[in-house]
Amino acid sequence: MRIKSFIWMLVVAMILFALACAGKTPGPVVQTQPPKGQPPSEPSALPNNGFKAEITLIEPPAKLRSGQKETLRVKIKNASDVKWWARGAPNNARPDNRFYLAAGNRWLMADGSLLTNMDGRYGIAKDLNPGEETEVPLVITAPKDPGEYTLEVDVLQEQVAWFSDKGSPTAKAKVTVVK
Repeated sequence: MRIKSFIWMLVVAMILFALACAGKTPGPVVQTQPPKGQPPSEPSALPNNGFKAEITLIEPPAKLRSGQKETLRVKIKNASDVKWWARGAPNNARPDNRFYLAAGNRWLMADGSLLTNMDGRYGIAKDLNPGEETEVPLVITAPKDPGEYTLEVDVLQEQVAWFSDKGSPTAKAKVTVVK
């Protein structure tokens, strides 16, 4: 009799568990892109083929003072076959900036190692179709120690990836920092 009671309790527990889990999606939720030419219905990450940009630095500084702030003009071209939604989707106003597209810069030491990955950021203000370009003013801050550095500018989709992590080239300039 005890075995029958145990089996019935086990069956009831399994049924209750199955009912509790009904309707839940197993595993991670994957955000997909809408069919080509249609805007996403909600903000989403670009597909891998969307992470292609051509970046041009317009008159980058050759010399800066230690800690000097400078506004750098950056031209960004959508070199992919995917429309870039500046805010990740039309009319998106996320408070966390997730999926927003931005220009950003890093400073590299003379040997190519990373000095800082979080210097300047400036959001791309308009959506860009494939082949379209825009210019953004990116405020950079020179490293505090004098020396030879490389200023590297890249595009990123906030909280997703730097474009260079997906194979897109960056723009670089050698900069001498003085006291």
